[in-house]
Amino acid sequence: MDGEQGEHEQRRTRTGRPPATSRAALERVGFELFARQGFDRTTVDDIAAAAGIGRRTFFRYFAAKNDLVWGDFEAELIKLDGLLTATDPAAPMMDALRGAVVEFNRFDPAAVPWHRQRMALILRVPTLQADSTVRYASWRSLVTDFAARRTGRPPSDLLPALIGHTALAACIAAYEHWLTDEQASLGGLLDLGLRQLAAGFEGPARL
Repeated sequence: MDGEQGEHEQRRTRTGRPPATSRAALERVGFELFARQGFDRTTVDDIAAAAGIGRRTFFRYFAAKNDLVWGDFEAELIKLDGLLTATDPAAPMMDALRGAVVEFNRFDPAAVPWHRQRMALILRVPTLQADSTVRYASWRSLVTDFAARRTGRPPSDLLPALIGHTALAACIAAYEHWLTDEQASLGGLLDLGLRQLAAGFEGPARL
């Protein structure tokens, strides 16, 4: 038995579970620890030990503890970009954007509790706010570029930028409401929020 295998066997005996060797498995281990002892009190060493892996193995999957919370965010951005690109050019811009965003946020029912926990961390843990600002900017940039293409204006123009900023705000508001009501439909809230944004704020949006 080589040194690394021996280390894994020792950790398996100590934690009572086989080593976690995927991003998804490490996320689940991390979320379990965050729920029990809080995000700030949980260290990378805690997660690695609970997962039955070494610290260096953890960093093969995530550059930092914060990155574990966000998962494979770059892949998610590629998915959103694909949905925006595939929208019907004949559809009204805000309808197309709303459809893409709702579809982007559609999850298998089994994954919803994990996604709820992920978003609670992202929206409520102060130490994650700096990361949120950077990643939200990437999301907003995709929507701004989409609006620029649809309006025929440069992304730096006020209108595309305004659509990017306000669409992000509408989505965050929908998520925050969703976190307070376990019976609420995330897709329904996102749909309503973006409908209200398109309609303005003089009255309720029509379904």
